Amino acid sequence: MTLVPLPAFADNYIWMLQDGSNAIVVDPGDAQPVFDALARDKLQLAAILVTHHHPDHTGGVAALHAATGAPVFGPARERIPQPFEPLSHGDTAKVLGLRFSVIDVPGHTAGHIAYFLPASAGRAPLLFCGDTLFSGGCGRLFEGTPAQMLASLDALAALPGDTRVCCAHEYTLANLRFARAVEPGNADLTQYSAHCESLRAQGRPTLPSQLATERRINPFLRSREATVLRAVREHAELSADAAEAEVFAALRQWKNDFR
Repeated sequence: MTLVPLPAFADNYIWMLQDGSNAIVVDPGDAQPVFDALARDKLQLAAILVTHHHPDHTGGVAALHAATGAPVFGPARERIPQPFEPLSHGDTAKVLGLRFSVIDVPGHTAGHIAYFLPASAGRAPLLFCGDTLFSGGCGRLFEGTPAQMLASLDALAALPGDTRVCCAHEYTLANLRFARAVEPGNADLTQYSAHCESLRAQGRPTLPSQLATERRINPFLRSREATVLRAVREHAELSADAAEAEVFAALRQWKNDFR
């Protein structure tokens, strides 16, 4: 299976998995890039996976389903274009012989889910995480709580280190600027930032990332690390005994306000 990011809008990626004959797409906010890829590579659309209800992730679902008949899988607790198969934590989406495990990851939206494809036959694991986890960052808390997002990120961080992290937006460089403000002494972060800046200068995506890398450089996966804790406490003037969710909330607010 070949993994392809299809650019959409200003900074979205619609992820496509294809085997030369059939394809799966994730979060098609716009149908046209998918139609173009299907026509170019002479592919049949086998399934549509949706992580959450925001229009830039669902806007193309109805047109793609109507044109191809491809089944749609989506979060059970969110309004997704009908018809779709509702999925919750522990469920499995079976497509083209692949078994995607569903993980509940509320925070960005109340019913957000992620799809995890374990390693197989030399293929590294895959994570389609929508807007929950970004390279160097995480999604804004539009509907969930800091405690929920922290728990969701903990669940994703527990996946294998070689997992390819397929985020839905090219936010990496902006996220890394903030990450360096939080942890200016993080050598891994400095090196990764240079790598990503080089990729973008060549017009290439920074994604997918790798989970092991995110654990080393992403402040939202590192909110319990001493360096991040100290920076957040100083920035937000938190007490030394502030709860983990309070620290995470302050970190997220810092990012919201960061320019």
